[in-house]
Amino acid sequence: MVIQILGTGCPKCKALEANTRQAIEAGHIDAVIEKVTDIDKIMEMGVMLTPALAIDGDVKSSGKLLNKNQILSLIQGN
Repeated sequence: MVIQILGTGCPKCKALEANTRQAIEAGHIDAVIEKVTDIDKIMEMGVMLTPALAIDGDVKSSGKLLNKNQILSLIQGN
């Protein structure tokens, strides 16, 4: 599983990455986290608001700072 954090590196983007790492650890999930900071690539994925979270290329959330439990729910529902 590949989880992508889409954003330019703002504090909320960094917090989303940290929360994602916590969710993966809490759920004992085998996943790779990729940071996508290229605005063109972010827009190609249909994201207009960051931070955004994508799982295996499918955008699950944008414009929100999700907490660990929300992220874990998205991962397990994938």
